[in-house]
Amino acid sequence: MTASAMPRPDAGFLLSHPAHFVALGFGTGLAPFAPGTVGALLAFPLYAFAAQWLSPGSLTVVIAFLFGVGVWACERCGRDLGVADHGAMNWDELVAFLLVLVFTPRGLLWQAFAFLAFRFFDIVKPPPIRHVDQQLKGGVGVMLDDAIAAFYTLLALAAAKRFLG
Repeated sequence: MTASAMPRPDAGFLLSHPAHFVALGFGTGLAPFAPGTVGALLAFPLYAFAAQWLSPGSLTVVIAFLFGVGVWACERCGRDLGVADHGAMNWDELVAFLLVLVFTPRGLLWQAFAFLAFRFFDIVKPPPIRHVDQQLKGGVGVMLDDAIAAFYTLLALAAAKRFLG
């Protein structure tokens, strides 16, 4: 199905089932432009709040739980929308970028680099991201391709930190 032919969820759909509310990133997936980017941006305040209360290890466990919730929510929401990985579903970006932020050095430049790198990998989908995105359907596929984009982002951060200090 082409992007223009996809049904566009609205506030009624968002609130019709808890899985929709989660998969659509608490409503950020209803953004009319770049809902994946908006969902990833939501990770910044959520991370800032959670990092006050949780150690990086505890936060990583919470993120693993949120990944599992995303498998369920994205599976259900995609089925209800009739599109396995609808563009409005952005829980995958939010959770994956939360993980990236756990390992991102402090500072605005590092966070901006991490954000831009993550969005690059998520949009361009270098191998094996594109393969996972095309072949693995349902909630696991929706969540996994962004987890791989997060891994690539962490590799890019590690390389930049090594070479730039």
